[in-house]
Amino acid sequence: MSFHAAVFIAVSLDGYIARPDGSIDWLTERGEHAGDTGYDEFMASIDTVVLGRNTYELALDFDAWPYDGKQVEVLSTTLDPDADERIIVHRTLEALVETLNDRGARRVYTDGGQVIQTFLRAGLLDELTITTAPVILGTGIPLFGPVTADIPLTHNATRTLKAGFTQSDYTIQH
Repeated sequence: MSFHAAVFIAVSLDGYIARPDGSIDWLTERGEHAGDTGYDEFMASIDTVVLGRNTYELALDFDAWPYDGKQVEVLSTTLDPDADERIIVHRTLEALVETLNDRGARRVYTDGGQVIQTFLRAGLLDELTITTAPVILGTGIPLFGPVTADIPLTHNATRTLKAGFTQSDYTIQH
């Protein structure tokens, strides 16, 4: 594998990335108060974005397409391959990885609960940047799901942002 896969995501204090209906209003209402999260710098280091269908569809509701200048791959068994000229749809993880390697992807931003969990279980993730919002949702879509074995991490740093947000960076030990 020639690419480096990274996650940059926000969670509620209880570990959810979205409400049960996929809404991230709890984040968008608070996020602007966090200050500089390093997201722009992170995105500048990325050449490819891998999304799940739900995250892709969420991005369609933004005022502007957030991935201009990036190669965007969507991992979905149901999305129409011709849905959007800005993306390439992959039905399997194997096909996606083959494309990433063939294209020479260097640094891949992995986003969406199912995609992150799939990459994590397959041993494809290299780093996690998790920003924790000061809110408890009680239920929702979790960042992490079941794994077959412990996944050891190296904690690199934690910093305090504004408005009660914290951010931690981890390297996944392979």
